[in-house]
Amino acid sequence: MNPAPNLVLVGPMGAGKSSIGRRLADRFGLQFVDADSYLEQRTGASISAIFDHVGEAGFRERESAVLAELLAGNGLLVATGGGAVLAAGNRQLMRERGFVVYLCAGVESQLKRLARDRSRPLLQRGDREQVLRGLAAAREPLYREVADLVMDTDGLTAVEAATRLALRLAESWTISGVAA
Repeated sequence: MNPAPNLVLVGPMGAGKSSIGRRLADRFGLQFVDADSYLEQRTGASISAIFDHVGEAGFRERESAVLAELLAGNGLLVATGGGAVLAAGNRQLMRERGFVVYLCAGVESQLKRLARDRSRPLLQRGDREQVLRGLAAAREPLYREVADLVMDTDGLTAVEAATRLALRLAESWTISGVAA
């Protein structure tokens, strides 16, 4: 067993971090937090507006601060943004304060799942497939570096993926640092 006070989901957009995360949080009695939604609530601005006003670098600074705030607590399931792994400090924090699950999804699955989504700034830059392939090439090694467990979500519904992942987590992770 690998004890950790929090469960952290990493992976590309469209891998199912939020939809699977909500189900897992219920199953394990954790508080679910979508880091991007939390950031929007804290700043009063959408992710797109943050990108527009302070650029990606300014967004990443805010993302790191929110991640540090969230992971200072215990008993959370944190669904991170797809780029949260870009900062070495974020990866270190995730490893120290969480059991990290990398939810994999192929570009084809991402394209299907994100077909109607117009809220993601990085997908507003031309050819979506090309953007997703470029992001995967840059980020996939970082997801693997930080992960305690890897789960492929291709071809699975959120319910199926959450059920399979819950079984795997029951064998490999136990929550620590939380008063019963």
